[in-house]
Amino acid sequence: MQSRRHVPESGETGIDLAPMLDFCVNLLIFFIITTSFIKEAGVTVFKPGAMTAQHEDAGNLLIAIRENGDIWMDRQHVDLRDIRSRMERLHIERPDDTVVIIADKASKAGIVAKVMDEVRLAGVKYQSIAADPNAGAG
Repeated sequence: MQSRRHVPESGETGIDLAPMLDFCVNLLIFFIITTSFIKEAGVTVFKPGAMTAQHEDAGNLLIAIRENGDIWMDRQHVDLRDIRSRMERLHIERPDDTVVIIADKASKAGIVAKVMDEVRLAGVKYQSIAADPNAGAG
């Protein structure tokens, strides 16, 4: 008996990309879901040390206060008078977010207190001040 080979009429062969596209879409969905939406302060500050500092999960909203009194939120320089309005807007969008104030160890306590007041007046219940537990009390 003779066997006949079936030859496609079009003569073109190709790679099916559908499984690869499905895989890429699944990866994209996975990364979108697992991404943490953190508003970073945008500057580096040297946190003061504290012997009683406790490690907690980082807050979602970070406010950095530099040694010269500059206030940074979401990688932008912010005036003290604008903090309350920004925090109110962010608090309405995501009411469960927490605030961490990261003050440089050389910053003035008065500015830190004013920032804390503005955050509290914006309606944010939970806020904390960042300290470095490894640096001791100094």
